[in-house]
Amino acid sequence: MGNMDIFQIIQRIVLIVPGFLLAITVHELAHGYIAYKFGDPTAKLAGRLTFNPISHLDPIGTIILVVTQMIGWAKPVPVNPRYFKNPRMDMLWVSLGGPAANLITAAILAIILHVMLFMIGWPTASDASALILKPLYRMLGAGVSINVVLAVFNMIPVPPLDGSKILAGLLPQRQAYEFEKLEPYGFIILIVLIFTNAINYIIIPPINFITNLLLGGL
Repeated sequence: MGNMDIFQIIQRIVLIVPGFLLAITVHELAHGYIAYKFGDPTAKLAGRLTFNPISHLDPIGTIILVVTQMIGWAKPVPVNPRYFKNPRMDMLWVSLGGPAANLITAAILAIILHVMLFMIGWPTASDASALILKPLYRMLGAGVSINVVLAVFNMIPVPPLDGSKILAGLLPQRQAYEFEKLEPYGFIILIVLIFTNAINYIIIPPINFITNLLLGGL
């Protein structure tokens, strides 16, 4: 690996880290905040209702981000459904909060990017502003993509992802109980989906659709 390859990898990591930190922060904060509104103080007492990304970082998830340069994960926010009046439905909304927060964040970043491009434009190589604007535009674009990826990935209905809890809340109680028996095997199922590339057929189409909708081919 040459010096240029190493430089390009470092450059890419620098460009995606702000978007990743923002994505995991709003995702976990949304889970904790909605749980708190439904009566569960666990996340608040654990100091997780914060915009400080360090509180949400997971060491392994961060290492995976550096390796893959796209996918990573945060430390899950603690939630205790025993505080909820309607545990199954309240847990559905708590679980939905993370992906929803990511999609809202992606939309906001996309709007900022479009407004900046409309008002300022893409700088040419000779522009003095190029050294600041080009990396900033790329950070915003990466932030949109990362938030969309995190939202769609977490909607897969496989434990422990948010999609599994959302599906469990939608199913009749008996079927939900049977579905929840899959939880011990969820990680194995995810590994199989990832290593067989089956996961790409599940998440790539919605990721591409939403990203193209927000970025419009930028």
